[in-house]
Amino acid sequence: MAGLSSLDVLFILTAFIVQIALLAFFALRKWAFHTALRIGWIVYALSIPAALVSLALLVGGMPWYFWLSGFLFLALAALGYTVEYRLHIEWRSPPRWSVFVPYVTLYLAMLMFYWWPLAALLRPLWYVYAVLFVISTVLNTTSHRQPTGHDTQQRSGTG
Repeated sequence: MAGLSSLDVLFILTAFIVQIALLAFFALRKWAFHTALRIGWIVYALSIPAALVSLALLVGGMPWYFWLSGFLFLALAALGYTVEYRLHIEWRSPPRWSVFVPYVTLYLAMLMFYWWPLAALLRPLWYVYAVLFVISTVLNTTSHRQPTGHDTQQRSGTG
């Protein structure tokens, strides 16, 4: 990563930490559903340091497409935490469009603004992030079903 500024490196680290945290959460949700529900708020809490990084990028003069992601993550986390953990609203099945549309839009926009700017910094990282994004998306979309048996929890947590 020679030739990159400290702000570039900060962005890269934040982008990968967020994606890896999501991937780990979705994997946990797939194989340990109740545990994932109990700790899902931690993924939302990760938006606070991500937003602080975005603030540092903004103040440091980075272009908007580098600092937008952390603020989108903070907005997503505020919505998600409120819906999931405060109000306990089931919005995925059946879809409650008033929650589904803004949630999915914020989620995808946040990830895209972590992913796309990587191409301007270091193209191989863009490809690595793409692979992580695909794995995360597969885990996310396949982990929304509740485990069979005694598990009757309705909510499916972050993502």
